[in-house]
Amino acid sequence: MSAVVQAPAPEVRRMREQDLTDVVAIERQAYDFPWTPTVFRDCMRVGYGCWVLIAEERLAGYLVMSVVAGEGHVLNICIDPARHGKGLGRFLLAAGIEHAQRLGAETVFLEVRPSNTRAVNLYERAGFCEVGVRPEYYPVATGRREDALIFALQLTGVGND
Repeated sequence: MSAVVQAPAPEVRRMREQDLTDVVAIERQAYDFPWTPTVFRDCMRVGYGCWVLIAEERLAGYLVMSVVAGEGHVLNICIDPARHGKGLGRFLLAAGIEHAQRLGAETVFLEVRPSNTRAVNLYERAGFCEVGVRPEYYPVATGRREDALIFALQLTGVGND
């Protein structure tokens, strides 16, 4: 008889001050222009939805989201690059969307670099649609700037004429 040991399901919980070392380490691995610990602290202080994803007993990603006046805004979502391809981004994004719905959001918005094709594909698979472009929004290592694609996901009112 052989036993199959299955990893526990991922868990999403509120970000805590003691998570910031791991959060910032992932942020620095994932982005050329990472958020600082102060930015994450400020997001927690002002009451944004700051969440971490725990998978296989380790912090594997995080999400920062604001929800105001019927709109959710994904400000930052990131999975540890070493853990890509395991569905963790999809899991965390779904948790963020559920959070926004609980707080009465009718639409969720986000910006993404067109060069971040992995993220663009994730958002499109989750039902987001491109609704605009912010020209020269993101810094680029060469000193130039990259546009941001604006995506939106309608949570309410679809088909309710």
